[in-house]
Amino acid sequence: MRSAESPTRARIRDVAIAMFAERGYAEASLRDIAREADVSAALILHHFGSKDGLRDACDAYVVDVFVSNKGHLAGTGAQEIIRASLADRERFMPLVDYMARMLTTAGPVSDSLFDEFLGGTRRLLEQQAAAGMLRPQDDMDVTVATMTMYSLAPVLLRHHLSRALGSDALDDEVLRRLTMPILELYTHGLYADDRLLEAARAALAHPVGPRSDKGENDPNQDPDPPHAAS
Repeated sequence: MRSAESPTRARIRDVAIAMFAERGYAEASLRDIAREADVSAALILHHFGSKDGLRDACDAYVVDVFVSNKGHLAGTGAQEIIRASLADRERFMPLVDYMARMLTTAGPVSDSLFDEFLGGTRRLLEQQAAAGMLRPQDDMDVTVATMTMYSLAPVLLRHHLSRALGSDALDDEVLRRLTMPILELYTHGLYADDRLLEAARAALAHPVGPRSDKGENDPNQDPDPPHAAS
């Protein structure tokens, strides 16, 4: 079990999470965090050792809230996190925004968090395949990665998705609006026939190589080579 945390330390961490999420790590200073938390910068250093130590504590807390306390994430883990967060937006929205920054910043904690989502998606697809719900996939690793990224889109692209749909992408009404089009896309596909699929398969099976300049009968010869300037 996680040891009890002092109210002051928790307040500093929560303020830092909100400020890091809004401004980014580099732009949020310890002085600004201290002012917002109504403490001294020296007290922040006392509790966390450094700004990096404070960020490590924020990372660990967000992972604990969204992953550790919920066990293994389901394939729709991102959506479930969002839906659960809607019940207490004031508390959870800064955590969701912080998680978005984590996932777009390289580092071991970010990698571990994304791997949790990947693992959850893979488990879900494997269960659906076993139940006969899933069509055979050419490359399951790519399918897993693509579906994971798509499920995280409302978090990572919240601002742009909100602009496109005219409302907060994490709003319950928008999530309901997204449900049927996404399931239709997954279930029936987007295109009415397989012309693009077959064209892509043919192109990938016979890639065009670089020019070899071995003559007009060479299969890699550019059929329309540029003419030298006179």
